[in-house]
Amino acid sequence: MVKRLLLGKKRVACCMFSLLLLMLFSFFGERAYFGQPQSVYAKASVYSATQQQVEPLYTSPSPKSKPAAEAAKKTVYLTFDDGPSALTCKVLDILKKNNIKATFFVLGEQVKRYPEVLQRIYEEGHAIGNHTYDHNYTELYSGFPVFWNQVKQTEEEINRIIGVRPQLVRAPGGTAGHFDDIYFRLMKQGGYVVMDWNVDSGDSTRRGVPESEIIKGAETPVKSNGAVLLMHDGSGHGESVKALPEIIAWYKSKGYQFGVLSPDEEPIQFKVNDKARQLKRSAPSELWVQSHVAGNAALFAIGKPLKLEVGPQETTLEPGEYLYENGQYLVPVRAVAERLGGTAVWDSKTQTAGVTLLADTDTTLQIDAGSGLLTVVSAGKEQSTRSTSVSLLNDAVWIPIRDLFDSAGYARIAASENREERRVKVF
Repeated sequence: MVKRLLLGKKRVACCMFSLLLLMLFSFFGERAYFGQPQSVYAKASVYSATQQQVEPLYTSPSPKSKPAAEAAKKTVYLTFDDGPSALTCKVLDILKKNNIKATFFVLGEQVKRYPEVLQRIYEEGHAIGNHTYDHNYTELYSGFPVFWNQVKQTEEEINRIIGVRPQLVRAPGGTAGHFDDIYFRLMKQGGYVVMDWNVDSGDSTRRGVPESEIIKGAETPVKSNGAVLLMHDGSGHGESVKALPEIIAWYKSKGYQFGVLSPDEEPIQFKVNDKARQLKRSAPSELWVQSHVAGNAALFAIGKPLKLEVGPQETTLEPGEYLYENGQYLVPVRAVAERLGGTAVWDSKTQTAGVTLLADTDTTLQIDAGSGLLTVVSAGKEQSTRSTSVSLLNDAVWIPIRDLFDSAGYARIAASENREERRVKVF
């Protein structure tokens, strides 16, 4: 009896031990089974990502700002100044044939003359930079405010046609001998990136530079992996167009890839030299800097657009074209009025802006920048006066949007926001 009991206990123990072994085997076997495919999948993912890398639209002109993996790649940045012109389309045809993108530093007066060419540059994926309005050295380098005003004038022309404000700026003739510390500092404060070059094709050294000489200049070797090549597509540069296919072929034969310049990368800039210092130009006043430069960088900030509905009309203010401070929207009165069909006139003597918001109204808002008073004038008679918050930014008068439309007689203003936009409805 005792013997049978012992044998029974042994059998139970053996069964329990076997069951335990089976459970352990199942547990570790399951982990091993599912663990191995996970490792293979991880390797496959790395391989897939490596094979499917896409070249970025913007690449760096400076080896220092490139990622380590990209440091060994030689890149040439074809840049064209002084256009658009009748020659620009020929340049675009050559670039398209070679599947190459370039950077065009355009003049405001040429943009006004050839808006359809600027549109084509933009639509075909090239980068666009600001080259001032008229390229007049004497005026541009007489003092910073003149240079700034030409940059802004060109920026508005570009924005009117393609809806983009370029951050890249190239100084006519380059910064060497023209830019002092004031120019560099205030352009940076305004949010712009000034770009020179490290390879000069020589196509603007004199009139009628021949094709062969341009090719020779363009093939000048550089020590770094980034070659920013200066060329011109303005009127009178037909030889540059002729030279372009051979220049492209030469850079391809040397193993270069082609890129477009970006404001996000470290720029190539000439150092301030004695010639620029000896010009002894005075710095603009702090008041001028505050009203023109200080808020300009916000134009390039990433954010939501502000949609403004006024009755049946709608317009859009991009980030930087409006501000949101202390729970209220601030807007430039001229921009808002003109987009709604109205007008805004600035009286520099009285420091007053006269604003009509709609084309078919006899109500004018007189905004005094000095006192901060907003006076409503209807049919030539003053109706009411109120205090408002007035700011002078980017050479414009800004006030709270609610004060602007309340004073104009609108009964209700409603604001809303979603993931894509901010919206103000005025009834």
